[in-house]
Amino acid sequence: MVPETEVEISGAVRYHETRADSGRWVDRGFCPVCGSHLFGKLEIMPGMLFIRAGTLDDPASYKPALDFFTASAAPWDPMDPALPKFPRSPPAS
Repeated sequence: MVPETEVEISGAVRYHETRADSGRWVDRGFCPVCGSHLFGKLEIMPGMLFIRAGTLDDPASYKPALDFFTASAAPWDPMDPALPKFPRSPPAS
């Protein structure tokens, strides 16, 4: 999650808007060529961009700061026990 103003997006993006479990809007960005999910924007956190780690040039240079949607995590997911956990979305600050 980073401020949207700190990200430069090059190329076309297609968006798909849905309602989250909370009833708020989620806007997801996808590559129009291959369909890869690139990032998301949450109505509850305007101005923030949730970037999918696999889309980064060097994902190893970034470290998670929290885990969210842990209620639906796979049992084999090796989450860091030291990170804050949220069963669904993190609270808006």
